[in-house]
Amino acid sequence: MGASYYQFCPVAKAMELLDERWTLLIIRELLSGSERFNEVRRGVPRMSPTLLSKRLNQLVRAGVVDKRVDGSEVRYVLTPAGEELRPVVEALAVWGVRWIGELGDRDLDPKLLMWDVRRNVDCGAVPDGRTVVQFVFPDVPDRERYWWLVLTSEGVDVCDVDPGYEVSLTVTAGLRHMVLMWRGDIRWDEALRSGAVEVRGPEALRRTVPEWLSLSQFAAVPRPG
Repeated sequence: MGASYYQFCPVAKAMELLDERWTLLIIRELLSGSERFNEVRRGVPRMSPTLLSKRLNQLVRAGVVDKRVDGSEVRYVLTPAGEELRPVVEALAVWGVRWIGELGDRDLDPKLLMWDVRRNVDCGAVPDGRTVVQFVFPDVPDRERYWWLVLTSEGVDVCDVDPGYEVSLTVTAGLRHMVLMWRGDIRWDEALRSGAVEVRGPEALRRTVPEWLSLSQFAAVPRPG
C-alpha cells in the first residue's frame, strides 16, 4: 500500500492503493485481457520489470489480483474487487479523451500503440489465411520504426522484428498521426486524403483496412466543442 492519507474517507482509503505510479495502468492492462507478466509489461513498456513485479505483488496482497501458478506458468487475474474497478478505469479514460487533449512528443510510444492495435483487430474482416501488415513510422528511431501485424484465423501477433512472411499491406504514417487516428481525434479517411497516412497494397485489401483496424474503444467519445 502507498503512504496513508490518515482519513476515514473511502476515496482516501482507495487512493492509498490506487494512486501509486503505474498501478491503475496495470489494472487497465488486466482489464484489457493481459494475464501473463510479459503481456502486462508490453502494455506498460516504460515501466521497469522490477517495479512491475512489486506493483503486481502489492495488488495481490490487497486482494485486487489473484496470482495463479500452474507449473511454470504464472497468470495474474483480477478478483471480483479488481473487476469492480472496470467502470472506474473506463470513466477515467472517457474523461481523459474529453478533457486532456494535448499530447507531448514523449507521450507517443509505438510499442504501446502497436500493442493496443493488436488487441483490437477484427480478424473476421480479413481474408482467410495469413495477412501481414507492415507499419512504418518514418519519424521515429530505426529500432522502433518498423512493425508487423500477422493476422490469421487464430489471432494476431505483433512483431518488432521481420517475421519473414510476405507483406500484404504497408501502412506508412507519422507516429503522431497514427496515434491521433487510433484515438479517434482524426478520421481514417481524412488522414488518407491529407497524405498523413499512406496504405500500399492490393486495392481490395486496402479498402478493408477500416473494417479490421478497429480503433480504440474510446475513439467515439464526443469531444467538447
